[in-house]
Amino acid sequence: MKFSHFSLRTKLILSFLIIIIFGGLLSLTLGYRLVKNTLITQAQDKVKHDLDSAWQVFDEKLKDIKVIVSLTAAREGLHKNIKHYNHSNLLKNLTRVKEEYGLDVLTLTNSQGIVTVRTTNPGSTKDDQSHDVLVRRALERKAVAYPQIVPREELLKEDKSLAQRASMEFIPTPKAAHREENKETSGMMLKAAAPVIDEKGNLLGALYGGILLNRNYEIVDQVKEIVYKDKKYKGQDIGTATIFQNDLRISTNVKNAQGRRAIGTRVSQEVSHALLEQGKSWVDRAFVVNQWYITAYEPIRNIKDQVIGILYVGMLEKPYLDTTRRVMFTFTIIAALCVVLLLVILYFSTTRITKPLQKMVVATQHIAKGDLSHKVEVESSDEIGYLADSFNKMTANLRIANDKLIEWGKTLEKKVEERTKELTKMQAHLVQSEKLASLGKLAAGIAHEINNPLGGILIYSHLLLEDTQKDSPYYKNLQKIVKETSRCKDIVKGLLEFARPEEPKMTHIDINKIADKSLSIVESQALFQNIQIKRNYSSELPKIVGDSAQLQQVFTNIILNAAEAMNGNGTLTISTSKNNQSNTIDVGITDTGEGIKEEDQKSLFEPFFTTKEVGKGTGLGLAISYSIIQKHNGSINVDSEPEKGSTFTVKLPVKNES
Repeated sequence: MKFSHFSLRTKLILSFLIIIIFGGLLSLTLGYRLVKNTLITQAQDKVKHDLDSAWQVFDEKLKDIKVIVSLTAAREGLHKNIKHYNHSNLLKNLTRVKEEYGLDVLTLTNSQGIVTVRTTNPGSTKDDQSHDVLVRRALERKAVAYPQIVPREELLKEDKSLAQRASMEFIPTPKAAHREENKETSGMMLKAAAPVIDEKGNLLGALYGGILLNRNYEIVDQVKEIVYKDKKYKGQDIGTATIFQNDLRISTNVKNAQGRRAIGTRVSQEVSHALLEQGKSWVDRAFVVNQWYITAYEPIRNIKDQVIGILYVGMLEKPYLDTTRRVMFTFTIIAALCVVLLLVILYFSTTRITKPLQKMVVATQHIAKGDLSHKVEVESSDEIGYLADSFNKMTANLRIANDKLIEWGKTLEKKVEERTKELTKMQAHLVQSEKLASLGKLAAGIAHEINNPLGGILIYSHLLLEDTQKDSPYYKNLQKIVKETSRCKDIVKGLLEFARPEEPKMTHIDINKIADKSLSIVESQALFQNIQIKRNYSSELPKIVGDSAQLQQVFTNIILNAAEAMNGNGTLTISTSKNNQSNTIDVGITDTGEGIKEEDQKSLFEPFFTTKEVGKGTGLGLAISYSIIQKHNGSINVDSEPEKGSTFTVKLPVKNES
């Protein structure tokens, strides 16, 4: 089944439509983020202000307690009862103050900090409270008021019911940090202490009192009423307030899933880290028990400036998100209507473009049939008019080009003839290469034939040398014969190895062991006495398939060449590594010798090429090594600079087939 091609008008409309839709989606996305961020930013600014209001309520309550304690400590009647040791009147008057002002604790100590009157537990006295930092400040004649963590044993001294109120088991809370303990027994108290000083300035003792915040909802409910006016959104309180002891909710109007106050739940881990560990404020969205809120947290600090808790206010995030969605839904409807309107405009505007182009299509059909004289008649001064003019010029140029093609056809025949001659020369060169290869085989055969006579000459020369006295005039000549015959035999042997190399016996081998064995063979020689050898072996190399004897021959040959290049004095480095890019094991042999000239590097692996003095090398060592590595499907690379040394890198494939 064939489908007709889209018309130009359709393509234009679709192109503009795609751009419009893409731009619309991009605008909606950016608009959504902008609206959301604007609303959230406004909400965060509001929640900062709400937190300031919460602190006012919190601090006002603390100031009230300080005023009550300070005024009570300054009463003349209290001073008289203390001087006359009237315990019953002291207990009666202090109990009345405690109940009248709703204090949980009101206790009197003497000038040494020993409790003399305890209104909540009259039978528990004579304990030392001078260790309490607030009481100690009061005994130093200073009135102070701060939040304070009160241990369970101190709460029990005051009143068992206070210890029961403070005791809370942790309730599992999503996103809360892990804690080893699962229960809190101490309590947080708004506590004030004031010195009791008579009219003569004598210190009679200290009076301290306070309110336990655990399960006390007065402050958080007052904040909620003042700041949020008990407003609700879909049945949920819009605003909430909480007092934390460390990361534990001890006073809150945040509700759990059952609709009860979420006492015993904990703050999220990220908020806990920011406030309790770093001592910073937090103004951002946060997960509160079971809902996302736009929140503000600030640490509550004691008299030593230590963080002992958190004051929190927050508003539900959902109303702001719903408002954002409603705004974006409205924008989306408006954008869709604009797209429809633009499509109608596009339909009519594209007609003015497509009509002139249709004329050009007709003209191209004439040209396709060979009528290069046909012209396009378009009367417009826009880009379409310029295109028609260019089209007419193109047909004129086509006529000129057609004439030139005929001329080029004739020229091409001449170039083909020239190219044929070049190919003939290349073929002759290949024939010559084959002749050279045959000559190499012939040389190998000749080398094999003269190997036995050379062996005989070497043996008889040695025998004559042994039978000749060292002072004989023939002794040195016989030595030269033995030396040159041995050299000829080495050349013949190398030539045979190069022309008829043995097939490698492939086994699984450890390249580090092969390199180490090659070093152990040569490092005891006199040439290596002043050479420092460094081994940089990788311990995580896989085994490869190869001929251990042939590879050892290659490494030994390169190592010896390196030692000779350094004249027996320098540093020789052997390194092995895995090249993940080429999937090879790389063995690098680096010397600090004189280096190799750039023009010599190109001929290093050619047979009979050597940079050594005459008589010191056959020029076959590297050629044989190169042949061995090729049979292992590997390669040898040389990197050298004069006066800086050379590096020979042998690359062997990890996965090799025999």
